[in-house]
Amino acid sequence: MSEAPILSLEGLSVRLPKGADRTHALDDVSLSIASNEILCVVGESGSGKSMMANAVMRLLPNEVKIETGRMMFDGRDLCAATPADMREVRGAGIAMIFQEPMTALNPLRTIGDQVAEMFSVHTKLSKAEINARVLALLADVRIPDPKTAAKAYPHELSGGQRQRAMIAMALALDPKLLIADEPTTALDVTTQAQILKLIRDLQQRKKTAVLFITHDFGVVAEIADRVVVMQHGKIVEQGTADEVLKHPTHAYTKQLIAAVPPLKAPPPRPLSPDNILTITNVSKTYRTGGFLRRGARVTAAVKDATLHLPRGATLGIVGESGSGKSTLARCIVRLIDPDNGAILLDGKDWAKMPRDEVRRETQHIQMVFQDPFASLNPRRKAAELVAQGPIVHGTQRAVAIAEAKKLFELVGLDPSAGDRFPHEFSGGQRQRIGLARALALKPDVLVADEPVSALDVSVQAQVLKLLGELRERLGLSIVFITHDLRVAAQVCDLVAVMKEGEIVEHGLVADVFGRPQHPYTQALIAAVPGGEFAREHDAAG
Repeated sequence: MSEAPILSLEGLSVRLPKGADRTHALDDVSLSIASNEILCVVGESGSGKSMMANAVMRLLPNEVKIETGRMMFDGRDLCAATPADMREVRGAGIAMIFQEPMTALNPLRTIGDQVAEMFSVHTKLSKAEINARVLALLADVRIPDPKTAAKAYPHELSGGQRQRAMIAMALALDPKLLIADEPTTALDVTTQAQILKLIRDLQQRKKTAVLFITHDFGVVAEIADRVVVMQHGKIVEQGTADEVLKHPTHAYTKQLIAAVPPLKAPPPRPLSPDNILTITNVSKTYRTGGFLRRGARVTAAVKDATLHLPRGATLGIVGESGSGKSTLARCIVRLIDPDNGAILLDGKDWAKMPRDEVRRETQHIQMVFQDPFASLNPRRKAAELVAQGPIVHGTQRAVAIAEAKKLFELVGLDPSAGDRFPHEFSGGQRQRIGLARALALKPDVLVADEPVSALDVSVQAQVLKLLGELRERLGLSIVFITHDLRVAAQVCDLVAVMKEGEIVEHGLVADVFGRPQHPYTQALIAAVPGGEFAREHDAAG
């Protein structure tokens, strides 16, 4: 690790526009990072982590201004840099990996073209030299078959491969500083482990400084040399990874670490012998591409899935992206039709039910989606969104709106929040609105598809506690889809592990996670980031 910092922030304050929830996004922030060092910045949404990264890149919104302080990078103050200066710095000096590659990549251009642009804009290499560098970079970030990947469009790659492509673009010009803003948040544990190892390997090989922004303490334990903890725009604690994780001094750091769900499952609860949901030999195959079905690509998303959900219990379905979890969830609620098999909901075969009858019966089974912002109509107020279902099923509008405001209290929101639009809520609050909407029809079964994957650990803990309370109070039975094994361990009674459309292991969560039998389950558990930290945290918990 070099002595001189490659980046140092000195008393940096960034002012927010009038009407914001606080005056400053960053308040007197000072930190430094050296070459060949990984500095993790951790904190909840709104703590100022991403705003700090955008300030360093000089990508702040027009109404957000740097008020005081300096940002010294490689001997120059970025606060005083002109737009032309910053064009030189970005890419060659500082590169950034964004949280969601699908929004950062151009959907109309191939991956190869987008990586090549870094060289065509910043270097005088020939086309043949650029093409060779592109393929070498894609191979460097462990993308299988770089030639095929270079010709692919973003939607044709998996989430993990898209993130690798973003890393390839960021590393193209050998930057001195790499900023990674939540790059593994939406990835499953095995892909996450691969990306973290990739960043660590590349950092050590190229001696790059890495500013890694995350809210996941497992990731911090896996990758950090030093840690900075932020709250409300201020740094409340910083030190080596070992100091902060094992001996935190600030109450907020202790609170964040305590909110990390342990991988060890609590003792099993007694389960009802009565199954409210029975899934038998359900399969779903997708056919894409080809002409008149000739040459079409066939994907068996779900293969002969057989499961049961006892009344009042929570069944977890875990596995990597592409394992078939969400497809099975959508079959259960009939958002898509299974090819074959039976889905018995309280004795009725939901799989074979005609569409018009499904619409009449939807109050018995409802779904909470992963991204509440995408699933909530931005033009409708929150109370109207929650009341929509009951109104469709015959409840008078005034009654439905009044019931919606009662549901807001039930999920921990102020009833007055019903008069606000979705964009006026935080991610955790929007997920509570999604829950209220699903509960408005008083369902017997709730299917929750990755409902907490994008939330901070403390907000995640609140939503998971709320789900448990609602299950007890309303007698709900829950199907819980997740790629986070820690979350599954805490909220589920039973768990099914899916791989490539098949259920490879299922049973009581304490048995499956405590004594995994299938090699795939063992691999998933081994891939949970921060192995030693996880074991110590579980022991403490």
